[in-house]
Amino acid sequence: MNDNVENLILEHLKAIRADLGDLRREVREVKSRLASLEGQVVQMHKSVAFIHEDLAGMNARIDGLSDRVERIERRLDLREAV
Repeated sequence: MNDNVENLILEHLKAIRADLGDLRREVREVKSRLASLEGQVVQMHKSVAFIHEDLAGMNARIDGLSDRVERIERRLDLREAV
């Protein structure tokens, strides 16, 4: 009887150890995938920052063109009196 109990306990411990091994592998995989996702998020933030930088440059150019058009209109007396 005592041997049966010991064998049963050993079998349960082996099963628990196997389950823990599976969990460790799964956690490693999840950590790896999470690290990959974090890297992708960082890349997206960089891309968005570059887009904002490009938009700021375009806005500056548009403002410059707007100023030039206003000067041309004034010189040619095309502007209505405000």
